[in-house]
Amino acid sequence: MTFVVTDNCIKCKYTDCVEVCPVDCFHVGPNFLVIDPEECIDCTLCEPECPAEAIYAEDDLPGDQAHFTELNAELTKIWPVITEIIDAPEDADEWLGVKDKLEHLER
Repeated sequence: MTFVVTDNCIKCKYTDCVEVCPVDCFHVGPNFLVIDPEECIDCTLCEPECPAEAIYAEDDLPGDQAHFTELNAELTKIWPVITEIIDAPEDADEWLGVKDKLEHLER
């Protein structure tokens, strides 16, 4: 099993989760983070660190977020690994909790 970053991360991109990851499985894009399913060891450390509550165990994904499993796998192939906290976007707090943000995902 792997963990999956979902819709709540888009445009928030808080990076608290990346610093606790023991296997450096997070990748960063312009306004979203993803988890590499091949690298994730299911340690659960990242999930409680996410202020946007955007990380789920694959088996616990809400039904309307299931497509993020494939999206995480796809984007890890093109985005670089991130291992340290960086500043969130200036407007991150304004996007926190906004629903259905997939249309705002920048690749």
